[in-house]
Amino acid sequence: MQIQIIRKAEDFVRFKVEGTTSAFINTLRRVILSEVPAMAIDEVVIIENSSVLHDEILALRLGLIPLTTDLDSYNLPQECACKSELGCNLCRVVLTLDVEAKEDPKTVYSDDLVSENPQVSPVSSKVTIVKLAPGQKVRLEAYARLGKGKVHAKWQPVSVCTYRYMPIINIDKDRCDACGKCIDICPRGILTKKGNEIEMQNLVECTLCKDCVEACETDPPPIQVSWDEESFIFDVESNGVLPIERIISEALDIINKKYADLLESFPVETNEQESN
Repeated sequence: MQIQIIRKAEDFVRFKVEGTTSAFINTLRRVILSEVPAMAIDEVVIIENSSVLHDEILALRLGLIPLTTDLDSYNLPQECACKSELGCNLCRVVLTLDVEAKEDPKTVYSDDLVSENPQVSPVSSKVTIVKLAPGQKVRLEAYARLGKGKVHAKWQPVSVCTYRYMPIINIDKDRCDACGKCIDICPRGILTKKGNEIEMQNLVECTLCKDCVEACETDPPPIQVSWDEESFIFDVESNGVLPIERIISEALDIINKKYADLLESFPVETNEQESN
């Protein structure tokens, strides 16, 4: 298997994987979405709420605020030694909210949440929680815990996690008259004209829509679009709860553990069984 980084930013990476199957690539995608733990508000105790939002809606909005995650300091609730429904300082983080609109209306943002651990706090400081009219007040305690995306989407560490086949575009230059119709219709600007020939640029952006093939009036079209079934382009975008490198490394560790557990589940044959 060969891996090539195509583009990398703080919260985004696009890489090319060659020499594998769609089964493995899809396994990686599903594990990232459903198995990599992230921190999110799981329980809210409303002390006072005179805003226009019902308690349940307020709790829902709080749960969907992405929180920075410290995987090394906290345990999954079901794996914590405390075995408590309330949790402990190894599997739970308490965030408080105490805001009041006095004489003027006030917009409550995510940075109004006060966390007992600065390492677990809202990714963005300007997520709107609720708008308060003069005299309205909200006081509450929120409990954040590690969880997995297969239980609820609020625990997914990514906003984008997709893969696609590596495109293959073949142009029969002996039959192509370079009319340019395929260039005009291509939504990603993959094709360009150089001299009297059609050439390709930035092939990884191709979405395999085949509009260029349909636009060609020559029968059969001198341009053909296909894909490599052992080469993939993988896009991952973090929502900020974990660094992009940590998300991928955690997913690979989880896959390795699942394979190891699967191998251990098979019975070991003894010498006597082998002789029989």
